[in-house]
Amino acid sequence: MELGSNQGIGSPRLAKEVFRKAKPDESRVVAYNLVSQVNREGAFANIRLPALLADSHLDERDRAFATELSYGTLRMQGKYDYVIRKKIDRPFEELDAAVVDILRIGLHQILEMRVPDHAAVDATVELARFVCGEGKASFINAILRAALREPIDFADLTDLSVQYSHPQWIIDSFRDQLKDEERLVELLTAHNTPVAPHLVAWPGKSTPAELLAEGGEKFLENDYAVRASKMPGLYQAVHERRAGVQDLGSQLVSEIFFNTAHDADYLHWLDMCAGPGGKAAMLSNLLKVHRLKDNFTANEPTPHRAELVSHVIPANEVISHRGEDLVDLPTRYDRILIDAPCSGLGALRRRPESRWRKNLTDLQNLVSLQRDLLDAGVKILNPGGLIGYVTCSPHRSETGAQVADFLYRHKEFSLISLEPYIPESARAMGILLDDGTIQMWSDNHGTDSMFMALFARRSEVI
Repeated sequence: MELGSNQGIGSPRLAKEVFRKAKPDESRVVAYNLVSQVNREGAFANIRLPALLADSHLDERDRAFATELSYGTLRMQGKYDYVIRKKIDRPFEELDAAVVDILRIGLHQILEMRVPDHAAVDATVELARFVCGEGKASFINAILRAALREPIDFADLTDLSVQYSHPQWIIDSFRDQLKDEERLVELLTAHNTPVAPHLVAWPGKSTPAELLAEGGEKFLENDYAVRASKMPGLYQAVHERRAGVQDLGSQLVSEIFFNTAHDADYLHWLDMCAGPGGKAAMLSNLLKVHRLKDNFTANEPTPHRAELVSHVIPANEVISHRGEDLVDLPTRYDRILIDAPCSGLGALRRRPESRWRKNLTDLQNLVSLQRDLLDAGVKILNPGGLIGYVTCSPHRSETGAQVADFLYRHKEFSLISLEPYIPESARAMGILLDDGTIQMWSDNHGTDSMFMALFARRSEVI
């Protein structure tokens, strides 16, 4: 029996009939539900986990444990699958899906967490009894004890994809770009290191001081970011949607793009791919504080994501159109931010399942989509206007190669250095590249690995 969204620990009937025989702790049930729903139903961990926690009876400490257990399991499951394959006497593909996910959860506690071995095994077996019955629980018990009895020395392995639980194609792409094996290992390690949520105090609605009064640490790199010391939803300003959860790198990109206005006259702004709304919220609030006459629009092509955007900025600023359809609307824009759909290779530390969901074919399709979105932006940009192109990926095909391709195809544009627009507080980060674009790295900068380029259209009418 697999626990899903309709068969969770909160079901009175299930509690009465099953808990009498098996009594798993609720934090591990929440972790299992998340891992199962992400792996088997295509759920997104960062969206599904808050709902699972809200439906639970866990206190703050147990919520943190469930988060670390589930996110860590999803992140490192490539490594754990290697262990499972070494300890079973049948093809891995023949294992029941629930058995695989529970084994991964058990191995994460044994190999990566400070849970005593006996407690990790006992608690995982109790979870297995609850989810899939005595027979499979006995099998899981045997595999976990075999892993303890004859542990694998991962330090002796030369396969980084196993050691650091990354698909080989991702490792190959980073190796090709960094050309430094030591630096590659540092980056992979950063992807596997849990990080505290980054909060943003939206200008005009809250302040870092308000957030810090409830706990956390101020970032020095900008005026709005705080490193959380507890679950984000426990902050009053976040609960009231006067502050949000947003990586420092994403905040900096928004602030840098806003800074391109300088002392310009009235401007029309467009966030072309706004969902789920972090950069849109930052831009919208900055404009309301500093440039009241400007007009801001957030476009999100997917309706349900557009609905998320309307939760953090006024609904009258949100539209939902495909990029190519925006040309049919009457408005033309002076600033267009294209935070394009991408491989997400820059957010592997925060989105634990993303490394397992993309492949090279997906990457090729995304590069084509990015190109189409840039072309759509060209059609609705005023003379003298700017396009900010952003990806949460450091992959060459989504960054430098995309920039070169755009400039080759659109001779009326030039690449503008972002150097003048970087906040003074962020200059010491060293994120500016020689060509004037920006590249952040999770290992060097403590942010998602964000990329940004700025294109300027000539002022004369083409």
